Amino acid sequence: RSPPGSLLTAEAMRAAGLLLAWALLHPAGTQQCHLAGPGGVLRFTDTHAEIRVPALHRVPSSLDPLYGLVRRCLDLIQQNPLPTELLRAALNDPSSVRTSQVVQYELGYVVCAAVALLFTVAVPVAGMCFCYCRSRRRCGGRLRAHRRSLGCRRHCLLACLSLTSLVILISVICALVTSQRVKGQMEPGLGAVPATLRTLRQHIANVPQGVQMVVDQFEVPRQQINSDLGGLSRSVGVSIHAQLKAMTYAALADLQDRAGDLQTSLHHLQILDKTSRALASARAELEPVLREQRRRVVTLLDDPRCTSCASVLGRAQSLELGADYGKVPSVEKVLKALAGLPRSDFAEMIRQGNGTFNSIPELAVERMAQVIQDLRDEMAHMTEKVQSIANGFPLPDYTRPVSEALVKAEDRSQPYLREVERFEQYRWIAGTVLCSIILLILTCNVVGMALGSYGLSKREDPSDYECRGEAGAKFLLVGVGLAFLFSWLLVLLVFATFLVGGNIQTLVCRNWVNQEIYKFIDTPGNLPPSMNLTRQLNLRRDSNLSAVYRECKSGAGLWEVLQLERSYDLDEHLRTPKYTADFQKLLADFTARLGDVRLLRSEGRQDLESFARSGMDEVDYGRFQEEMKNPVVQTSLPGLARSLEGLQKMQRNGTVAGRLAAEAQALWQIQNSTVQSQEALVAKLGESVQYLSRLAPHLQERVKTTLATTASVEARLPVQAQQILRQEIGCFTRKELRYFTQYLNWVGQTLREDVASCQPLATALDNGRVILCDRIADPWNAFWFSLGCCTFFLIPNIIFAIRLTKHFRPIRNRLISTGSEETCPFHIPRVTALKL
Repeated sequence: RSPPGSLLTAEAMRAAGLLLAWALLHPAGTQQCHLAGPGGVLRFTDTHAEIRVPALHRVPSSLDPLYGLVRRCLDLIQQNPLPTELLRAALNDPSSVRTSQVVQYELGYVVCAAVALLFTVAVPVAGMCFCYCRSRRRCGGRLRAHRRSLGCRRHCLLACLSLTSLVILISVICALVTSQRVKGQMEPGLGAVPATLRTLRQHIANVPQGVQMVVDQFEVPRQQINSDLGGLSRSVGVSIHAQLKAMTYAALADLQDRAGDLQTSLHHLQILDKTSRALASARAELEPVLREQRRRVVTLLDDPRCTSCASVLGRAQSLELGADYGKVPSVEKVLKALAGLPRSDFAEMIRQGNGTFNSIPELAVERMAQVIQDLRDEMAHMTEKVQSIANGFPLPDYTRPVSEALVKAEDRSQPYLREVERFEQYRWIAGTVLCSIILLILTCNVVGMALGSYGLSKREDPSDYECRGEAGAKFLLVGVGLAFLFSWLLVLLVFATFLVGGNIQTLVCRNWVNQEIYKFIDTPGNLPPSMNLTRQLNLRRDSNLSAVYRECKSGAGLWEVLQLERSYDLDEHLRTPKYTADFQKLLADFTARLGDVRLLRSEGRQDLESFARSGMDEVDYGRFQEEMKNPVVQTSLPGLARSLEGLQKMQRNGTVAGRLAAEAQALWQIQNSTVQSQEALVAKLGESVQYLSRLAPHLQERVKTTLATTASVEARLPVQAQQILRQEIGCFTRKELRYFTQYLNWVGQTLREDVASCQPLATALDNGRVILCDRIADPWNAFWFSLGCCTFFLIPNIIFAIRLTKHFRPIRNRLISTGSEETCPFHIPRVTALKL
């Protein structure tokens, strides 16, 4: 049979093994990150904003309905698609272009030119004929006779002339507004061409500087990571301490309780042994005294002279000792087993274990100092790795053709832009002058109609001469003369601006919007070798202008559309592991023992094992409790003494009374000197017995649990500290990698969308279309359309004005009778001399 000590040790180790297995399967703390939460958002400086090409957009206008109407009219005039064959011949071999091809494509404009030519010839000829007839007094004279329908005809002519004047007024206002809008857009539009070309050149030239500035922004995540590294070690230590302190403090508290049980139990066992010995010795001393006292009292009470003593005799005869503490179990064996305990200072041991555990944060700072320094050195080395992005960027050697093409385009465009600006100035002056003449014609119409109508209202006899009516007629004729005189100039200006603006809209803008121009440029053979944009701009050989435009518009980088000696994959150069592999490896390989805390030394463990093997739980404390139920003396000495004192008062015999008083005094003496001291010892013994009897049944289990828990915690602390260390380092690694990822993503986005983006090229093309088509061509075409409406309505205006002048002058023959010759057969007409 194995000794009890070995069984206790085996049980404790088995319990510790079970607790350790449970701890490994259920590690302390949750698997959440305790390092300051997720990484924040880094803020980088915008390094390239000053050389961007701002995107222009069509601005909604109140004239948009007019612009739409003009475009629909032009679509009716020019229904032919883009003349690819004609353009190919014109660009490659201009001498091979036949006039019939041009006329066939421009058939709508040829018809309009014929109409304009007819108008230019017919209206001045009609004006000269009118002047000739007027000199012969055949046109614009007077009415020859008065009829009842003249009033109705006059009002109809007034309404028609007013309506045509209103239409002309609206048209001339639109012409003035659109002419001013063309002038307002032409100057900034022409200035935007060289400015955009310069901006593009600047954008391309600043790519190396911009890439370097982007690379320099690595200082932002580097400073943030270095700042985080400064607090990493203490954060790890604090996290380990926070997650393990509940378990450790509980084990230390349990150990402190067992140490207290050992001290207190030893104290009570000593009291138990000493008190039981003292009680047994006192009983042995009291027994002869009590026996002799009983004999004397019984003899006295049995004396015939003692009156009424028989009632107390029985109690005196039963006067004997009660509890016998010589019969209780001895605790000498237990005390011998506990002799010399505790051999270790449990208070100091617990204080040292607590101090060692609480020093984990400082220990973590000390143990991680070297790896922190290595990580800082790696961050400095990583700056050199990031610099390779700028050093290996391929654009500076391949953007020279683009820059040269932009310089050439800027230089060649300057003379044409100056000519366009000069001709626009002439157009604006001519348009303003002719619009002013139209307003003058309208003024003549309004004044003529007003004076003529007023003169008619003041005239009593239609044949009478009235100066205001005559003045109104002359104003109308002045307007007619101005219309005949300047109509051909109006037609020439309308046709010239119509021919330019219409072709820009139908040949350029319409095909620009539907991408037909890009398709024409992309088709091999359409452009001469000197205009090969793919070669001049050094674009990819497997690409074309349409594809490049779409890629640039979607945010591609310059390196993705240019022809490079070898392909350049920016995403490959911006892979996070390429820069962070060594950083991650340093963190992944780091290990440190931060949980080596000795809670219980070997001598302390031996003390507790000795305490558990001492046999304290084998002592029969019930025997003590049974004996303690018995009094020290079976008969109450104070009660017997008071009974004897009562009998003393009843005696007639003085001798007997004196003897009764002496025996009562002797009983009181025994009670006060011996029995009371033994009762005090019994009470003290009871306290110790109560504590030991309550502790003894659970002693083995509590000590075994404490030893197992302490051993388990000592074994778990390094394992779980290592787990928490790995967990916290993993959280830190993920947090810092997010900073790297943010930076590298920002680098890729900035290079593609800003620093080395080809999007400004697509934006410049879109801006050119907006400026040419939306901001210049639309109001330009609206100008000639409005001016053409004015010119067209001048023809009915001339007719109505000439017809109306006759009604403002006195008639030649006035008919007196209001009836007819059939209704008045006997009327003799009166001849009236009329003043011609």
